[in-house]
Amino acid sequence: MSSVVHSAVQPFPVVILGGTTEAASLCRHLEQDARFNATLSLAGVTRAPHLPDLPVKIGGFGGVQGLKNWLQENGIRAVVDATHPFAATMSHNAATACTDLALPLLRLERPAWQPTEQDNWHAAASLAEAAMALANPGGWDKTPATVFLTTGRKDTRPFQDAPRHHYILRSIEPPDEAALPPHTTLITARGPFGLDDELRLLRAYEVDVLVSKNSGGDATFPKIQAARILNIPVIMIERPHPSPAPVVATAENALQWLLRHQSASTLRDV
Repeated sequence: MSSVVHSAVQPFPVVILGGTTEAASLCRHLEQDARFNATLSLAGVTRAPHLPDLPVKIGGFGGVQGLKNWLQENGIRAVVDATHPFAATMSHNAATACTDLALPLLRLERPAWQPTEQDNWHAAASLAEAAMALANPGGWDKTPATVFLTTGRKDTRPFQDAPRHHYILRSIEPPDEAALPPHTTLITARGPFGLDDELRLLRAYEVDVLVSKNSGGDATFPKIQAARILNIPVIMIERPHPSPAPVVATAENALQWLLRHQSASTLRDV
């Protein structure tokens, strides 16, 4: 007579701080993996996000202490920070909370874009510095210029300090009008946008300069390619300083990291 032996090992509780394509890819790996009890955390910026078949927490934690409380209350054993490369506050809070609680933390982040000889990039350390470059009377070839502003609908206020230009802003959802520069044309659209789409937009609006965060990845790279083809200068905002955590570039690498910690935890618990 045969019998089935059921493992007494409990699923390993992890949280993925998400909002990126890399986070979504990792969630797909974890959806049907019984070794993990995974939760996806989203900031709640997008009103209708695509959700995985996993428990999802939407909304902030309430700073470092709120995050620490949530991690402890949910028995989390490892954290994957797969937030946007410019979500500096969340990454900082995650690093601080994990250090305080002695929890393993991994940063899942796609590589930054790198300029080629065909690109005409002007580096800026912040949104404010990018706006200053446009505001400087001698800092731009054409005044007023038509600026394709691709920093996101929540990051337009600094460009009110360069009001003489005409801005093109593309956004999934309407921005706060009070935060827009005075001369802004709003395009409401949802990507992804291919190279032909971006070339058509840059030509139609006779864009003189593009402003972008160095988000990396393939999803929004066509705008950079289009600017390269049309010889349009790009004010490229550099990424904030990384958090003190190991970094991997792919969901597959993140899964291997989680498996190592899950295995180590299983051996300790047996």
